[in-house]
Amino acid sequence: MPLSGRVALVTGASQGIGRTCALRLAKDGATVVAAARNQEKLDELVHEITTAGGKATAFALDVCDEDQVKATVKAIVSTPQFGKIDILVNNAGITRDQLVMRMKRADWDAVLQTNLTSAYLCIQSVIPSMLKQRYGRIVNITSVFGQMGQAGQANYSASKAGLIGLTMAIAREVGSRNITCNAVAPGFIETAMTAVLSDDFKQTAVKQIPLGRVGSPDDVAGAVAFLASDDASYITGHVLSVNGGMLMG
Repeated sequence: MPLSGRVALVTGASQGIGRTCALRLAKDGATVVAAARNQEKLDELVHEITTAGGKATAFALDVCDEDQVKATVKAIVSTPQFGKIDILVNNAGITRDQLVMRMKRADWDAVLQTNLTSAYLCIQSVIPSMLKQRYGRIVNITSVFGQMGQAGQANYSASKAGLIGLTMAIAREVGSRNITCNAVAPGFIETAMTAVLSDDFKQTAVKQIPLGRVGSPDDVAGAVAFLASDDASYITGHVLSVNGGMLMG
């Protein structure tokens, strides 16, 4: 178990990629702190992890609320059961798609706040304890559309591109203290967020993927687990693309 003894905080853990990342980190031996707004789904996740012999607990958290973020991190670090945060996975994210000429300011603000500002808040809150222990693994979930853009997703693409810049800035700031900060950029992944898309859209998307298939949350979770492990101790400021070859270069 490569993550045995580690404590991992995963945001947006109630469903999709975040949930699968939590399951994978627990399978690899980490004690998982699952955070999201939906307490019921979090409880189901914790039950699944503990039933399989893993360790996990849940915190209801709105990552856009600075006070809640600070209080949650403080509670984790000060609780003997955890006592620290070794791994932070910033996964929480939303979409509010619309052409930019019709996009409402509220939809722009909501996406930037949830997808980008929340990552800054969480990183800022966990950094002090990571600096003290001289160890940390920060993994930000960005997107292929933060690398190549997407029509109708100016807010989403901007937030995910910003997350890449944030990743590199943090990597430079804290690298000397044995803290790495990397990003995983999923491509077209089969989740609840993509399930609502039309079959025509999905078929068109698959044609753009050299591997000829849509990705799964497990594909992303594997990349996250790697970057969170000591196998990736000499990797920082990197964006690991998990997109089936959709974007190369």
